[in-house]
Amino acid sequence: QRLHWLFFQNVGRDTQFGGTWTQTFDEALAPAVDTGTPEWWHERRDDLQRIGEQHSPAWVLYEPALDAAVAELRSLDSVDDVLYSIKANNHAPALQRFHDLNVGFECVSPGELEHVLGLFPDIDRDRLLFTPNFAPHNDYQAAASAGVPITLDSLHPLEHWPDTFRGQRLFLRVDPGRGRGHHAHVRTAGEQSKFGLSLDDIPRFAELAEKAGATVVGIHAHSGSGIESPEVWKEVALLLIRTARHHFPDADRVNLGGGLSVPSKIGQRGFDLTAFDALLRSVREAHPRFRIMIEPGRYLVARAGVLLTRVTQLKTKGDTHYVGVDTGMNSLIRPTLYGAYHQIENLTHLDAPRSLLANIVGPICESGDTLGFARLIAPPTEGDVMVIATAGAYGAVMSSRYNLRTPARELYLRGDGEVIA
Repeated sequence: QRLHWLFFQNVGRDTQFGGTWTQTFDEALAPAVDTGTPEWWHERRDDLQRIGEQHSPAWVLYEPALDAAVAELRSLDSVDDVLYSIKANNHAPALQRFHDLNVGFECVSPGELEHVLGLFPDIDRDRLLFTPNFAPHNDYQAAASAGVPITLDSLHPLEHWPDTFRGQRLFLRVDPGRGRGHHAHVRTAGEQSKFGLSLDDIPRFAELAEKAGATVVGIHAHSGSGIESPEVWKEVALLLIRTARHHFPDADRVNLGGGLSVPSKIGQRGFDLTAFDALLRSVREAHPRFRIMIEPGRYLVARAGVLLTRVTQLKTKGDTHYVGVDTGMNSLIRPTLYGAYHQIENLTHLDAPRSLLANIVGPICESGDTLGFARLIAPPTEGDVMVIATAGAYGAVMSSRYNLRTPARELYLRGDGEVIA
């Protein structure tokens, strides 16, 4: 599987034979079908070139692209509430923008909760949700004290700390039984996943919640990240509604989680929001008592972000060319951790012919420090600014100081060109 990915899925169009038949002729795969194709950076190349020259390495989030992603989800008739999963990107200006657009926040740690409450101390607690996993007792105590609804996905908290949940509003995260997603590490359901309560344990959970004096107000599931089939959400929604009807009479919210796929390559089909909306609308019509919630992370921020990095060195070994840049897996670990693909271009020479097939590598002392294999790019020289696209999610939040190298700084670009640190 790894060799197949290296040879066939992670390369540019063939320099001798051109694109495949589907790339060339299939209109369904044309870039125009990407409802959020990450090409805003073409239009803002001068701004990004200047930022890269002054601040490389740097993450840049583009506000109008955030607005566009929110507008896509707000257009869904079937969805009542949108919460942003801040683990994807917790940069304060982005959170402020989402808050202004009336998007709620899902937090998975006390640190994330404190971050949001520090920015918005008066926020309606119904716009928040605390969803930890295998967390210590004091994490739940902190959320309860702040009046934030809490998601549980285990019997343990109610069995051992029932007093913490007395009078609290709870969501139950269930395991739908099968994980989905673009990589094993992001599939969050099934027996081999640590997330979610087994369906067999639901009656016991209901008994414990009632005994503790807690009210289960919603049922939640999240199957994984990068899910391309809209039918998955309908299946999960119906499962959650059945669970609520059979076990939790006060539950009127169905939280479908996130995981909507985001195109990463030119020509990839965008997530079918129209089909997604139609399927969930049919659920709403059949079960009007329930509010439908989603809590995307990557979908809202990935396309709005790029990583800017400057070329440091060039090297050729046999037939393999290497382009070194001034940051690597210390800033963006997704290619190493997940085998994730990010489009990489020479921003300085964006209009030049792409004639060099090269591996793009960082300065970290690890053989896995490769941002992209066999990428067809415009030949660079030292100092050129490279742009790594669709990088607004799980970048800075997963960065490190490995090798004691400082990761990329975070910047926020407004539509009028103003840059905010």
